[in-house]
Amino acid sequence: MLEADDRLKGRFLMLDRVDVHCTWVSQAILDLLPSDLPDVPGGEIIRTPGMGVFCDNAMDIVLAHWPKPNAARKKTFVKSAMKELHKVGLVGMHDAGVFPDDIKLYDVLSRTDDDWTLRVYAMIECKERNTFCPDDAVRISHDRGMLSVRGVKLFADGALGSWGSAMILPYSDKPSTSGSLLVNASTLTSLTKSWSAAGFQVNIHAIGDLANRLALDAMSAAFASLCPDSSPAECQAARRFRIEHAQIIHPDDQKRMHEMGVIPSIQPTHATSDMAYAERRLGAERTRTEAYRMRSVLDLSPVLGSDFPVEPPNPFQGIYAAVARRSPHTGVGPPGAEAGWHKEEAIGPWEALDGFTKGAARGAFLEGRAGIIRKGAFADWVVLDDELDAVGEEGLRRLKVRETWVGGKMVYSRDDEGSSK
Repeated sequence: MLEADDRLKGRFLMLDRVDVHCTWVSQAILDLLPSDLPDVPGGEIIRTPGMGVFCDNAMDIVLAHWPKPNAARKKTFVKSAMKELHKVGLVGMHDAGVFPDDIKLYDVLSRTDDDWTLRVYAMIECKERNTFCPDDAVRISHDRGMLSVRGVKLFADGALGSWGSAMILPYSDKPSTSGSLLVNASTLTSLTKSWSAAGFQVNIHAIGDLANRLALDAMSAAFASLCPDSSPAECQAARRFRIEHAQIIHPDDQKRMHEMGVIPSIQPTHATSDMAYAERRLGAERTRTEAYRMRSVLDLSPVLGSDFPVEPPNPFQGIYAAVARRSPHTGVGPPGAEAGWHKEEAIGPWEALDGFTKGAARGAFLEGRAGIIRKGAFADWVVLDDELDAVGEEGLRRLKVRETWVGGKMVYSRDDEGSSK
C-alpha cells in the first residue's frame, strides 16, 4: 500500500498503532531485515497477506534500525512536552518505563528550574525489556520533589485492540488466539522477587485477565519472600505494588486484588476508547463481570491517569470518562449505551479527582506532599475557569485551565498566550 503512492515509495516509514503495541513499516525498512525472519516469543510478525506489521516483542526487530535521538534532541522533547502538559493542568506525571540512560538525563535536567518544571515519578525499564538490571538501576529522590525514581516497570502482555492482551479464554471475535504473554509466568515471578528484594516498587503492565492473574501470582510470591511473617496486605502497604492498566480482571482475581491491597493504576479514557469494540473482543458476560472496573476497586485507592501519548493527557477528559462512562470527545456512549457504558462502574467527580491527585500521590510515595493543598505540602495547584461542582457532568470534559503552578512558581498562564479569560 505504501509503495503504491509515489510520494511514499522508497521512503523509510514506521507507523505505530495508537497503543504502541504494533508498528507498520514500509518496504524500505523490510529491505533492511533478513528475508527469513523467525517467529518471536511474546510477539507476532504478521505475514498474511504480506509482510510489514510487527507486534509487541517482534517490534524490537524494527526498532533496532530506528535512528535514536541524541541528548540535546531529547532535552528539547522534554521541555516541549512539559509545557504542553502544564496547559491541561498537570503539575506532575508518572513516567511508566524510562531507560537507564534517560534516567541519567532526567537527573541532570531536573536540577535546573529552566529545564524541568514538572514533577516526574519515573519507573526504570531495562534496555532489554523484562530483565533484571541492578547495575543500571539507581534510586533518586530530590529534596524539591521534582524527580523520584524508586519503581520498575515490567510488561506481562500486549493490548486489547490488537488482540495482544493475554486472556484465560480465547477472544470472542478471534477464537484462534488468547493473546500474547510478553514474558512467561516463572520469569515474571522471578523478576518481581528480584526487583522487590532490591528495594524497588514493582509495577506490572497487565491488560488481559490471564496477565492480571499472573501479575498477582508474581506479587504474591514476592510478598511471601519479602515478608514471611506478615500478611500480603501488610507487606503491600509498604511496597505499594501496582498493576498498570488492570483492564480485564477475572472475578476471582478481583477478590485477590482486594485481599492483597494491590493498587490498580487505571486510565479511565481507555474504557471510553475501547467501548466501541471491547464487547466484540470479550463477549457480553466477560465484559460485564471483568472489564474496566472503577467503582469496584475504588476502595483500593486507584491511581488514575491517561496513558499519554496513547490517550490525550487532559485529566479532565479522564475525570469525565470515569464519571459519565462516555467519550470525552463526543459526550456519547456506544450504540445501545449512549447514556453511558456500564454506568454501574462509574464514580463521582470528587472520587475521580482524588484518583488523579491523592491516589497518584500515594502510588508514588508522595502522599501528604503532592496531590493536596495544605501547609507543608508542595505548592502545586491549578486555577480553572469553573468550579468542579458547578459545571455538571457534561461540563467536566470542557473544563479549561487558566493557570498552573508548580512549587510556588507559575509555569503556565493562558493570558500569556493572548487568550481571553
